[in-house]
Amino acid sequence: MTTSAITRIGVAATTATLALLLGGCTALFPSSAPPATDSQTGEEITQTDTDVFTLSVGQCLNDTSGTEVSEVPIVDCTDEHDFEVYEDFELTGDEFPGDDQVDSEADAGCLAAFDTFTGISYDSSVYGYTYFTPTEGSWTDGGDRLVSCLIGDPNGKTVGSLAGVAK
Repeated sequence: MTTSAITRIGVAATTATLALLLGGCTALFPSSAPPATDSQTGEEITQTDTDVFTLSVGQCLNDTSGTEVSEVPIVDCTDEHDFEVYEDFELTGDEFPGDDQVDSEADAGCLAAFDTFTGISYDSSVYGYTYFTPTEGSWTDGGDRLVSCLIGDPNGKTVGSLAGVAK
């Protein structure tokens, strides 16, 4: 991820955690995320821990703690959330190409899909992106090649899908 992408999506401390090297990995994540609450009403938001390997476009999630995760807290997109999965794709190759190459390919793929998803160029958008990527362990031991691109607002949570938002 480029520095500007990390800066734009990484303004919030919780977002910076994701930008380090998230993704399908073998490290353990707590069995359930802390409860999320709506910032307007204070009501608890229902979230369900979901295997990071099964994320799909259109799902919304809240931030996680740690740099390697295996589960993420999925929430209904009509509730406040930190991120929405807007693209996913598989990397190729038998041998793990190294963290830098994985990051470069993930950044390029997510950037290329950003305009189509939002309806506006990344450079003109108020939103930022980050991604989940395979680690060497998940690549080698689990055959993980999935990159999941996540869009979010660096200034806080969003409500609803950002598909076609054009801002």
